[in-house]
Amino acid sequence: METNMTAFFVARVTVKDGAKFQEYAQKAMATFAAHGGELVLRGAAQDALAGKHDHQSVAIVKFPDLGALNRWYESREYQEIIPLRDKAAKMKITSYEVPT
Repeated sequence: METNMTAFFVARVTVKDGAKFQEYAQKAMATFAAHGGELVLRGAAQDALAGKHDHQSVAIVKFPDLGALNRWYESREYQEIIPLRDKAAKMKITSYEVPT
């Protein structure tokens, strides 16, 4: 029996330039839909319940599968805004697969 896998990316963010980050966030969100992506969560970090957090906020985006997530990340539209991302924030992005 084949298992379907949904993919997510989690971005842990520390903002360096608020205005540039807002511009990046708007441009990044505009690239998701073409690859089946949808924003699940975007919020500010509050309390670390265990350990220490080293970021200000987090974003989680869901894709139909890991292939779609990787196509989004490698897309010309997203690659073009990476320099803006790097000026706007320090970001750690990790992908995950979850059985559905």
